[in-house]
Amino acid sequence: MKTLFLSSLILFCVVIAYTNKKHSKIEEKFKKDFWDREAKANSTRRKPLDNLDYISIPLDKLPTNTMTEDTKVQEILDIMESLSTVKIVNLTGFTNTDLKLEYGTANITCLSDYDANYTLLVRTLQDWAELLFKNSFVSEAQTVLEFAVSTKTDVSHSYYLLADIYEKQGETFKIEKLIESAGEIRSTMKPVIVRTLQGSGPYSDWLRSE
Repeated sequence: MKTLFLSSLILFCVVIAYTNKKHSKIEEKFKKDFWDREAKANSTRRKPLDNLDYISIPLDKLPTNTMTEDTKVQEILDIMESLSTVKIVNLTGFTNTDLKLEYGTANITCLSDYDANYTLLVRTLQDWAELLFKNSFVSEAQTVLEFAVSTKTDVSHSYYLLADIYEKQGETFKIEKLIESAGEIRSTMKPVIVRTLQGSGPYSDWLRSE
């Protein structure tokens, strides 16, 4: 009995030691690959940014004349006006290393600025849509959200609120297209958004609380 216990203990220790050694090798390889890739990225020369998917804000097609007397809406409109004059690119899902490898180290600052502009854009669009929806401007909120989705935003509630609007408007057939759009985003949020939209509504907190 003691021999069996001792043998089992030795086998357990061997398995643990092997597993730890295996994990250490995997971790070492991961670190080496990362730093090799980073070194290559840091030596990549500047490349043209002509092929970036720049986002233009169609102010003439957005509800810029709705609720203009509201202070919060006016702040949003000011932000939108300001963003319409700068370069905006959705770089969600790309690391700095990815960007340096693709466009060169010298471009990383401006690329970060373009992405920061995008983050501000989609957050502002969501705030705008929620204000419009809360004040019963449903079709106007729909317009704002459809523009947000067209930029491949990963703000989940933009998809959820838009899906609820489609249901309220009797346009549930559009939710399938919304699911397709969500499936194209480069974000860790993609599976959650797609799975939620594939379920039954209401999808957003706005309607769940009704």
